[in-house]
This record gives sequence, C-alpha cells and structure tokens, in this order.
Amino acid sequence: MSRARVPVRALAIAVVLACLPVAASGGAAPIKSEDLMEWLSYVASDELQGRAVFSAGLGLAAGYIGDHLRVWGVKAAGDHSSYLQTVRVLGVKSTSHSTVTVQVGSETRTFADGEGVAFSRNAGGKQRVTIDRVEFVGYGLDVPAEHHVDFGDKNVKSAAVVWLGADGPSDVDAQKYRLLLLQRGRFAVDEEQAAASIGPDVQAAGRRGGAGAAPPADGQGANGGSGAAGAPVPDFTTAERLDKPLPPAVRAKDAFFEFLFSHAPTRYDDLRRKAAARESLPTFRLDGVTLTFNVDVDYEIVRTQLTHNVVGIVEGSDPVLKNTYVAFGAHYDHVGFADTEIVSGDNGTRRARAPGRVTAGAIDDRIWNGADDDGSGTVGLMALARAFAEGPRPRRSLLFVWHTGEEAGRYGSLYFADYPVVPIDRIVAQLNIDMIGRNRDNKASEANTLYLVGSDRISSELHDISRAADAALPRPLTLDYEFNDPSDGESLYTRSDHYSYAAKGIPVIFFTTGLHPDYHANTDEVSRIEFEKMTRIVQYVYETGSRVANLDHAPARDHKGARAGKTAAPPLP
Repeated sequence: MSRARVPVRALAIAVVLACLPVAASGGAAPIKSEDLMEWLSYVASDELQGRAVFSAGLGLAAGYIGDHLRVWGVKAAGDHSSYLQTVRVLGVKSTSHSTVTVQVGSETRTFADGEGVAFSRNAGGKQRVTIDRVEFVGYGLDVPAEHHVDFGDKNVKSAAVVWLGADGPSDVDAQKYRLLLLQRGRFAVDEEQAAASIGPDVQAAGRRGGAGAAPPADGQGANGGSGAAGAPVPDFTTAERLDKPLPPAVRAKDAFFEFLFSHAPTRYDDLRRKAAARESLPTFRLDGVTLTFNVDVDYEIVRTQLTHNVVGIVEGSDPVLKNTYVAFGAHYDHVGFADTEIVSGDNGTRRARAPGRVTAGAIDDRIWNGADDDGSGTVGLMALARAFAEGPRPRRSLLFVWHTGEEAGRYGSLYFADYPVVPIDRIVAQLNIDMIGRNRDNKASEANTLYLVGSDRISSELHDISRAADAALPRPLTLDYEFNDPSDGESLYTRSDHYSYAAKGIPVIFFTTGLHPDYHANTDEVSRIEFEKMTRIVQYVYETGSRVANLDHAPARDHKGARAGKTAAPPLP
C-alpha cells in the first residue's frame, strides 16, 4: 500500500500545531511541532523503505539529516570532515584456546573451552585474570517486585560470581522475567561490578539459550546466517573492538561445578537438586577457591558490512569546558520492508518472513515506517541540534549522534563507544531518545507521561538535574520511573543505545513514552504521532541537556544504583 503522501489526519494536525512553537530556554531557536512533522513525514515515508541497516533508505535518511545540520551550522564530526562515521560490522570466526583453572585448597584442575566449560564466542582480547574471591549468589537474580533478591546489598565488586538454575526460582515467573534471566551475567558484571561470571551450560525450559548461561553481549550474538556461496559462516557478528579485554563469562557443566563446590558448605549435588526444583538457594562465599581465566582466542574476520553513524558537534562557549561534551543520541534505523508476497495456506493469509508484526487489516502494507521507533527520536534530535546551533551556546560542547543499527544489535552505539570521535572520558553525560511520539498502550491517561530510565543508576546528581529541569517547564511532564526498576521484565535499560555509554561508566538518561500496539508493526506511521506531546518532550530534553552543559563540574558518578522504583516520582516543590 502506497503511503508516500502525508495522511489527511497528519495534515490536519499540522495546521493546528503550526501555531504551537515551544520556545527553548535562554532565547534559543524555538522547537516547533510543524518542523518535527515536516521532518518525520520524510524520515518515516515509504520512500525510505523502512530504513533497515545497510539499506539505501537508511542512506537517504543520513543524507537528509546531514543536509539540515549543514544549513544550521552544526560542525561535521564524522570521517574526513563529513557528517558520516563509517561503522564496520564484522562477521567473525573464532578459534578458542581459552582455559579456566580452579584451585580448591591444595587441589587444582584446568578446564579447557569445550571440555567442561564454554567461553563466549567473542571472549575479547587475550588476557590472564586471577580471582581469589568467588561468591555463590544463588540464582543470581534480583527481582524486588517479586520479593526475590540474591545480590541485595552484597558487595561482589571484583569477585567472580557463580549462579545456578536455568529457569530461576519458583517465586519468579520465568516467562515474564525471561530477559532478566538471560542477562544475569551482564547484570553481575555491569551493575554489580563483578570481575567474572559463571552460570550453568544448560538450556532453559521452553527457550532458546540457557537462562543461566552467560550470553554474549548485544552485537556479539547469533550467527549472521548463510553467507555468499562458499563463504565461511561467522560464529558471531559485532561492531565492537575484538582486542579489548572483557570480563570472563563462562558456562559450565556438572564436572566443573562438582570440583568448584567440593569444599563448600553445601555440596553441588544438593544445590543442583534445589535449582532443578526451583527451590530456595543459599548464597555464600567459596572460601579457599581461586580461579584463573586464560582468555586466548584467535579471530578471523570473514565478512565486513558498512553502515554509518551521523555525527555533529555544536561547540561550547567556555574556553576550558568546551573540551568536554554532553552527548545526545537517537537511532535512525528501523526494520525495513517485507520482500515477500502475501500467501494463503492452512493457517490463513499471511506475509511470510515479515520484518515485524503485521497489524490486522493492514497486510497489504509492506513497509515498516518506524515513525515512533525511532523516527520520533531522530527528528527530536534534529530539533535539539538546531536549537543549540542557532541559540546561545552553553559552556560545554554538545555532541549529537544518530546511531545506526540499533534494531540489529546496537551496532552504531557500540562502535561509537569503542571508536569515539571525541575522547570518551570527556563525555560527561549521554541523553538518549527512543520512541517519544505516542502514549503508552494508546491510553489517554498517559498523555502527560514520560518514562525515564537510568537517570540515577550512575549519577544521582544527573537524576536531580533532570527533575529540576522538568519542574522549570511551563507545563511539567509526569516523570515515571517504572522501567528504571531493576525488576523491569522488559529490561528497557539494556535495550537502547544509551546502554553502550553506560557500560563505559557514562551517566545516561533514556527518554521514552513506552510501547504501544504499533511497536515494530507495519502501522507505526506518522498519522499516529502525538506531535504536541513530542514537542514538549524535546523541549524537556533541551532543558536537561542545557543545565548539564552549563555545570561547572561533571555530574558526580556515585553509582548508587536505581532507587526510583516503579512509581511516578512526586513533583518537586
């Protein structure tokens, strides 16, 4: 179905909103709803064919963004004085020689990769790590909402953590919290600052991949599929550096655990039985145990795919602070279009191999326009770049990155975090916008609600700044922190580009209005965007970023963790 022209409802909205510019603070260029509509009507048009990574449509979007940045006077910060940073997505074959040596008292055993233990296919650069503090953390799961806490206040920083139980305890719904179960290794390392993680090498019931396993990080995942005729099939695909050291992540079999727990207060056979029955597990330190990880993997690049981030800078006004940056980001890719035809069979009429959900009654529409995901963030970021470029400059510089390949595995942000165009340690905060154009579940009661994720996890000062920025708006938004809760079953904190920066220790805020029935569906279209709400949200992000950019110090990184919980915070007095 052709949708190249702006739908009638969208045109009507544009007429109404033309009179509703929202002035940015401090005399900056106004952030206007009609601009957002104009830009989004192109970015999410059929002409761009769903903006899939590596596609011509995504290239058109990159050119469109760059053309506007040039007009506004935003400095090009990509390769060769352009707005484009080439992102190399590598398909890699790996040959592992890695081992883990376990010393229990005076006894020592070495387990090679593939012989009792399995390392991640992308185990990072070569390194030898010895850890003499080993903590058994039960199921390795914190779900306060279900009154199950294994870590709690336990300090496992710099320790190796071990957990069991593919499906988790009986008091936690394994399906509802599937992502948290799958990400236990990442949680232990990134959130609890453990030095290594070890889980069972088993498959969780009803799911592909063991919940207790140590899954590879985003962007390092499943095989890239069949290559060209005769070409090797990659073991994993990544946009990250292959030579950087990563915390060891190991999946282990019974023989390994039997030796590891041989002098423990509770023997492995008892722990395994309890975990299989999803009964309560104890937590304790494994005294007298030392682990030595020898990570040694040879990588062969068998495929390289190229895509681009779009990068621009607005230079700050302070002669010293302009060398530090507040980063703003959004991803400008989506999932593309259906290249197959409609077929009929015993299960009815369907579109085979569709890149996302097909909304009932819209089977003829083959393009996933991604107006909200993340067309809304894409054009919101354009409005921010213009407002800062044409208005008074804050003290710090502003870095704008339109990330590529978020839908495929955060390719663009992971690449940027490893190959930044400015020193990564000079980025004081990253503000990420992903889906800000709708109401959650299409509920009218959500008309004023914005969800903030991650705002207090690394810097409680950044959280306070964002709260004060909202209170200063003519019409404050209702800030809700439900998805910031560690018990969030959707794990939104780990699912967008801000997480690539958070993993580097950079304070982040993820701004979103939440999911809705058109998420990853072929009906995520411009006609369904709430432009007035979206404009106010962009103004709020501007206000937050401006305050950070004018601070005389970087937001303190106190790493107190998420404390906002699952309810909307009360308004500031």
